Formats: sequence, C-alpha cells, structure tokens
Amino acid sequence: MEKAETSITNHPGEIPMVGDHLALDLLNTEMRVGNEAVDLWRSGEDVHAWLERCGLVASVSIAAAEKQTLLVQARELRTLARQLIEQWKNGQMGDVRPLNKFLDGYTSAPQVTADDTGKLVLTRVAKADTVVSALGPVAEAIAQLLTEGELDLVKTCAHPECILWFYDRTKSHKRRWCSMASCGNRYKAAQFRKKVGTN
Repeated sequence: MEKAETSITNHPGEIPMVGDHLALDLLNTEMRVGNEAVDLWRSGEDVHAWLERCGLVASVSIAAAEKQTLLVQARELRTLARQLIEQWKNGQMGDVRPLNKFLDGYTSAPQVTADDTGKLVLTRVAKADTVVSALGPVAEAIAQLLTEGELDLVKTCAHPECILWFYDRTKSHKRRWCSMASCGNRYKAAQFRKKVGTN
C-alpha cells in the first residue's frame, strides 16, 4: 500500500494537502464535487489560512484591505500554474513571463530554522508585508517544479471523479491516488460492489 508523504494533516472541511509539492497543493485548492468544479478559495481569508497552513505567512501579515487583492492574485497564480504544469506535462513550454512577474516582486532572505524533528533547515522568509511577498514562495515552488521536478512523477489521481494532483515520492513511483484513505478506498469499494453485484 502506498502512502502519500505529506507532513500536513487533513481534517474534514479543509483543503486537502496531498500534493507532496507546494505547487501541486496550489492546484488542489480547486476540486470536483460530482460534476462541478469547486473553488475552495472563496475569500482572501481562505487564501491567507491556506498560506498559513503551508507555513508561508508566519512573517508576513496581510492587511485586511489587501485580502481581496490576495484572493484575486492567488487565483491568477493558480490559473497560471495549472496552464504551465499542464503544458509541461504535454511536452510544451508555456509562457513563463507572467510567473517571472510574481517572482520579481518577491523579496526574501535565507534563514536557518529547526524543523519538527529539531533538525536545522535552510528556509526563505519573506521580507515585506505585501501580497506579492505572501505569494512569492508559491511562485518559487512552481518555478522549482518546472525546472527541477521529474515530469513522470507529477500525476493526477487515478480516481475518475478526482482532479487532484500529486508528486509521486513513493519508492516504486507507482502511486495512483491522491490519498489511499479517500480515493483509493472509494475506488476499491466500488470495484468490490461491482464484483459482488455480478455474482
């Protein structure tokens, strides 16, 4: 059984963090429920909460007046990421100039911090309280995926009703589901019901 290697726990009603890469978790802020696409970002507060959950806004506080701008720009970045990643998966090179505009406004500095286990890690910390600085690490993750990621390891869930993305970090690189606990089990249960129904 293959397990998603995500360090962030999902709770009912929360945006799933099953992408195993920040750029793919960004794409997963849009889901499908039945046949309808659902945007899990309904407000700037939703985006801010997602950034906080990803550990990206500890040093950046967005003013209440800028929350609507945060929502608009985050959705714009997500649309851009989806286009670039889908083009990359199809062997095409997309226009990266809009991504570079997001990166241009991102001012950050390296900082040494301890992770959950106490190990020292090098991270980047935003140096300005702006929307662009808040989204900068996400734009950087998209750029990193496109330049350093392994194309074959960027996948979408095999469940026919799921549109979630993930980076396959399993040893065998045969991960099929965004989450075995949800889509994998749903699919297996449906197959079992189908099999029992034909006997």
